[in-house]
Amino acid sequence: MKTPYMPRVIDAKFLHDYLIHIVFSNGKEGTIDLKPFIGQGVFEPLSNQAYFKKMFVDGWTISWPNGADIAPETLYELAEKAGSMMNEE
Repeated sequence: MKTPYMPRVIDAKFLHDYLIHIVFSNGKEGTIDLKPFIGQGVFEPLSNQAYFKKMFVDGWTISWPNGADIAPETLYELAEKAGSMMNEE
């Protein structure tokens, strides 16, 4: 069975609050709100905005210094559901 292609994150920028703008390897991009992830488990430190802003692209998705990350397929789905996806074919 062939594994479906999943674009990886190639760029991510903090906008404000918990909104980030993400660019995927297939050229699509979107803005998503990560507030639902904040405050529990490994995401607890991200409730501090200064720490949240330490987000970085680690080669396939976004991560934070404490090891927290969000799967690229989750980010892609969130952008699609938010209706913010641009550069769609």
